[in-house]
Amino acid sequence: MHDAVERRLVSDVPFGAFLSGGIDSSAVVGIMSKYLQQPVRTFNISFDESEFSEAKYAQIIAKKFSTQHTELKLSPQHFINDLPLALDAMDHPSGDGPNSYTVSKVTKAAGIKMALSGLGGDEMFAGYPVFNRTLKLQKNNLWWSVPALLRKLPASIVKNIKHDVPSQKLAALLAANEFNQAEFFALSRQLNVPVRIQSLLHTAAPEKDVVENLVSTYFNNANIPMLSRVSMAEINTYMQNVLLRDTDQMSMAVALEVRVPFLDYQLCEYVMGIPDKYKQPDYPKKLLVESLGDLLPPEIVHRKKMGFVFPWEHWLKMNFAVFVTNVFNRLPTDLL
Repeated sequence: MHDAVERRLVSDVPFGAFLSGGIDSSAVVGIMSKYLQQPVRTFNISFDESEFSEAKYAQIIAKKFSTQHTELKLSPQHFINDLPLALDAMDHPSGDGPNSYTVSKVTKAAGIKMALSGLGGDEMFAGYPVFNRTLKLQKNNLWWSVPALLRKLPASIVKNIKHDVPSQKLAALLAANEFNQAEFFALSRQLNVPVRIQSLLHTAAPEKDVVENLVSTYFNNANIPMLSRVSMAEINTYMQNVLLRDTDQMSMAVALEVRVPFLDYQLCEYVMGIPDKYKQPDYPKKLLVESLGDLLPPEIVHRKKMGFVFPWEHWLKMNFAVFVTNVFNRLPTDLL
């Protein structure tokens, strides 16, 4: 990990790092500080809505490693102003792209031309809930030896108690024909279950999920530890096609280069070969944290995980309400 970061510090332009205050970005900043003679320049996006802001954790890391820290408090209006520019830079629909555009724009405006990111840490070190969930399913795979008719009863009860997407996913899992990790992974990554898609689009769902087809090769490879199979599935789906694409496209839209030490090929090859017992996520990214010794303070390691999510729930009820209404009012009536 130290080698991966150090290799990415070779630059003849001003550089810094994105700092959310999570384990991954904090680890990158901590290691950077050990190899640089000058303070690391760090950048964080914060919000007035404290439950969505990670600013206090970023400040802990900035103070610990004496970084030159820049915090931008993002307002709804600030985001609305940037949104047309972010959309113009896209060639593919994305819900997260504008977030990446805003962070990149602020970083570039501070005179930074290259930034290191903690992207890839969750995928490599079992940071998502799907990793633990996969091991639990593997441990309880006898459930799928129960006759299908008996399994469909609890599945039906779950689906009828709550009509939200998580309940529908759980019902589909319980009623699955067989124990199939590729199918379960694809189900966990769906935004909507096939039944709901059919009702919305009035069309038949495909016989087999596209993501399931893509990841079945990884899950069927018995020579690779199960957590590494999940890593490969994550890397070749969501990370490659959403996270990396958004990061590259939105950062290059403002002429900012982003480097990702967690995806160093030598680090990835090494971590992929480590047995599950060392990577077992008893707490978030245990292997990474323990390998770094006392680099990260406990309040960073053991805090509740937060993604880089904007406070849409608040914004859509306030400033965004007028903006979204005006956009819909401009659409041709036959599209509504």
